[in-house]
Parts: sequence; structure tokens; C-alpha cells
Amino acid sequence: MKLATLKSTTSKSARDGELIVVSRDLRRALRVPHIAATLQQAVEAWDELSPRLNDVYQALNEGKADEAFDLDMQTLHSPLPRTYHWADGSAYLNHVQLVRQARNAEMPETFWRDPLMYQGGGDSFLGPYDDIEAISEDHGIDFEGEIAVITDDVPMAVTPEQAADHIKLIMLVNDVSLRGLIPGELAKGFGFFQAKPASSFSPICVTPDELGDAWQDGRVHLPLTVHLNGEKFGEPEAGPDMIFNFPQLVAHAARTRHLGAGAVVGSGTVSNPDANGGPGKPITDGGVGYSCLAEVRMVEKILHGDSRTPFMRFGDRVRIEMFDRDGTSIFGAIDQQVVKYNS
Repeated sequence: MKLATLKSTTSKSARDGELIVVSRDLRRALRVPHIAATLQQAVEAWDELSPRLNDVYQALNEGKADEAFDLDMQTLHSPLPRTYHWADGSAYLNHVQLVRQARNAEMPETFWRDPLMYQGGGDSFLGPYDDIEAISEDHGIDFEGEIAVITDDVPMAVTPEQAADHIKLIMLVNDVSLRGLIPGELAKGFGFFQAKPASSFSPICVTPDELGDAWQDGRVHLPLTVHLNGEKFGEPEAGPDMIFNFPQLVAHAARTRHLGAGAVVGSGTVSNPDANGGPGKPITDGGVGYSCLAEVRMVEKILHGDSRTPFMRFGDRVRIEMFDRDGTSIFGAIDQQVVKYNS
């Protein structure tokens, strides 16, 4: 099943939008106010409402939904325009290892057993086609291509095996980062805050069964395609190098707290080492490329002694998308331009 959220201008639902069911080919959609007004309402009563939503989905795919309309991706918000809980992991340790190697720091052995995770701001996400507003290019504006899951209510102290049953939907992420602000914040010993502005998510979220055999062991086994200013920047495989799978990440987030329905848990930057175990190669050199600028900058520093690729500038555009093995877009695209914020 594929779901999305229409942007709304009515005062009643402007913040949370309007839930729609989307056809498998992403061409048609149907409003479902008689089932749930918003995605948040749907996940809060998932066991009761998802079978009804799935009936609509089947009718839509069979051309039997008379009130269906042609879908315009530009009208969509992130599936959850806001959430009570947004936690982002760093499950691809190749990315972490490169960052630490570039500054001559060893990676603690505990990182292989205990996931890294930070809690981001969930009060207002960007839409998948919204501009990324930034104050200054000096802040080191970066994108991060990731995958995330949406859960129902998750009890505290669940095991990874139990957590797997609470994963209801999957989507893509652009975890916007301001790299120039990160060192100063981490030096305080209290984590990210200003360095992590609003993130955005793919226009479509899907139930795990939509991925078929690409959803295995709590991982998405497909490449994540990233374009920067129209040029392919990366196509790393999301499955094999994800050290901690999504059930493990959800269980980690719920170790000492309950997670409310609609909680979003991210994978961290999708990252692959080179085939020979090296730091990875750009697309132009025959590698799979990268999902963020920080990673290519770290590789450049390791190989050449300095970082040569600039961070994003005003006017730059990033596109993040995932295709199935037949080349069909699964989640639609995140397609955003960086603009200067004018207060």
C-alpha cells in the first residue's frame, strides 16, 4: 500500500495535511476522509484502519475508484508533516568510519554494538519539493540521503524481534545538515541542535510488502539514487552495509521510553565502502558514489590531504529517489533547491 499527504490550506488541517491513498504507479490518488483525515490518525489506529485503506488501494490499482484524481507530486507534503518523535540513527558505519579517519580519530569498538542516534526536531518537516532555506553558505549546507520507517505505538524495552512488528511504513529522507556548525556543537558534549534544521521525506510512504523481496532482514536491499544539480552523485546499495537494521534501531530508540504512533526512525546516511574495502569511489571513477557531500569531502581528505568538493550553495538542487529492479520509482522523489532565507 502507498500513502501520501496532500498539502492543505484550511486552518483545520494546514499543519497535518490530508491523507490520500496513491496507486502503485504513483499516477492516481484518492482522498479517504471517511477512514482517516491524516496519516497520524491512520497509524494511531493502524490495526483497525489499514485493512480499509488497503481495500481502497486495491480498488485504485484496479481502476475501480470513481473519485480518484490524477496525482501531482508538487501538491504533496512529507507523509507526516510533523511528528511527535523523529530519531535518526547512523547505521552505515562506513560513513562514521570515514569521518573519524579523516580527522585521525579511531572509531570506538562500542560503535559496532551500540547504534549512534540523535533526536531531531519533528515539529515541522519540509515538503519533498520545498526549498531548503539557509541563512549562510558558510554554515556548510549538506544533504543526507537516507531511509526511514514509521511505527505504531512501540512499548518501552522491546526486543528487535518485537520491534519489527511495529514498523508499518517506509519512506526516504533528506536529513539536511549544517556541517560548519557540527564541530562546535559536539564540542559542548551535548549533541546536535542548530546543525540539524528541518528534514524532508519522500512524497510517498509504503508498507513493507510493497518492496517485495527487497525488504529482507529489516533492511531495504535497493540502491538509493542521488543527483546533485542534475548529475548523478551517488547510487549506493542500502542493504548490505547497514550494520544495524531497522528493528534494531527502533528497539534502541525505545530502550528507555515508549514511542508514540507516528514515530519516525531514520537509518543515517546510506554508505558503501569500495569493493576492496577502501573508502569508496565517485560515480565518475566507477564507484557507487555517495549520499552526502561530507562523505566525498572526507574521502578527498584521506586520499589527497584536503577536501575539494564544496558544500551546497544557494541555487544548488538535490534529488533523492529509489527505484525498483524494473526502474520504477517507489517513493517518488525528494527534489529540493537551496535558497537564502530572508527573515
